[in-house]
Amino acid sequence: MPEELALKWQARREPALRERRGGERRRAAGAGREQRLVFTDRLLVTLVHLRLGLPHAAPAELYRVDRSTVSGAIRELRPLLAARGFAVPGQPGLRLRTLEDLFAYTAAEGVRLRIDGTEVQFRRPRAGRPRPQGVRVRQEEAEHHQDHHLQ
Repeated sequence: MPEELALKWQARREPALRERRGGERRRAAGAGREQRLVFTDRLLVTLVHLRLGLPHAAPAELYRVDRSTVSGAIRELRPLLAARGFAVPGQPGLRLRTLEDLFAYTAAEGVRLRIDGTEVQFRRPRAGRPRPQGVRVRQEEAEHHQDHHLQ
C-alpha cells in the first residue's frame, strides 16, 4: 500500500511544485531543502490522526516538527486515502469508496447500520460573538447543580 500511495502522491505533488515554481526544475531532483517528514512518516501521521482523532499538535510534538507540517501532510494524503477506499475485513478484493458503496454492501450483507448524529464542536466561537444557546444553558445547569451540593 505505501508504494502505491507514494506514486500517486508524487504524481500529484510534481505538477503542484511546477505550478508554484512557474516552470520546470532548475536543480536536480532531490536537491534543495530536506523534507521534514518523509512519505512514510506523512502516511503514518495521517493514519494515526484519522484513526485516533488526535489533534495535529500531538504527532507534531512526537516528530519534532511544526503543527503546520503535520496539517500539510494530512491535507495532502487524506484525499489519496479516501480515493483508495476502505477495505472490508475478510473480503480482500472489496473496497468501499463512497457512502452509496457502504449502503449497498450493508444491504446485501444484512448488516444494520447505526449512524451517530452527535454534534461535536471542533472550533471555539470567535471572540465577541455570542455562544450557542445550548452552551449557556449547560453552564447555568452546572452552576445550579454546584449550588445545591454546596448547601
